[in-house]
Amino acid sequence: MECDIGTTTRVEGRHWWYRERRAILARELRRIGRPGRAIEIGAAGGGNSLVLQARGWQVLATEYLAAGVQIARDRGLAAIQADARNMPVRTAGYDLMVSFDVLEHIEEDYLAAAEMFRVLRPGGTALIAVPSDMALWSAHDVAGGHVRRYSRQTLTELIEKAGFRIDRLWSWNVLLRPVVAVRRKSTTGSDVSDSHPAVNAALRAVVTLERYLPVRSLPGVSLMLRATKPG
Repeated sequence: MECDIGTTTRVEGRHWWYRERRAILARELRRIGRPGRAIEIGAAGGGNSLVLQARGWQVLATEYLAAGVQIARDRGLAAIQADARNMPVRTAGYDLMVSFDVLEHIEEDYLAAAEMFRVLRPGGTALIAVPSDMALWSAHDVAGGHVRRYSRQTLTELIEKAGFRIDRLWSWNVLLRPVVAVRRKSTTGSDVSDSHPAVNAALRAVVTLERYLPVRSLPGVSLMLRATKPG
């Protein structure tokens, strides 16, 4: 789910999709344990980096667009403008790399995956999210500047070829996939927008149910991945 950075920053604090994605990030951080140095690649306005910072991580937010860098800095984050295919940071300098909904924007996604691997120290963790399944391709993807959507196989091949060991790969936004599939057939652009508070609360309740149901192996709207740099 992508839109322009200004709109993202405006709606992400209350939007059900962004809120649950941040909750997933927070749960993964608890599994990782002791905080260290983190880098977010494709941070937009820094919403996820704020989660990292609040939990004690020393985080660098990187973003391709200057507008996002400025928003992140205005929110109190260390942020730099950077291309995910050629990051201006030192090799093996980070314990954690986070990149949510970035790879689908990059034609040479293998270069970005290689950079994700390079910046991590041996034993470091990568948390990655991408949109799932070309069957869901729509005007929403075009409006968001997507190049592709991923299958489990294509994402696995990309990440393993970069050198990572995949620890876990799961589907997210599974329960709402039928609703998304129907809506995307008629959409003419990005479907990221403010919704009525009651609708927003209902959608948040549905996606939150996935925390407790055995649905992560079923087709969803997104794929989430946790991987380790061997060593």
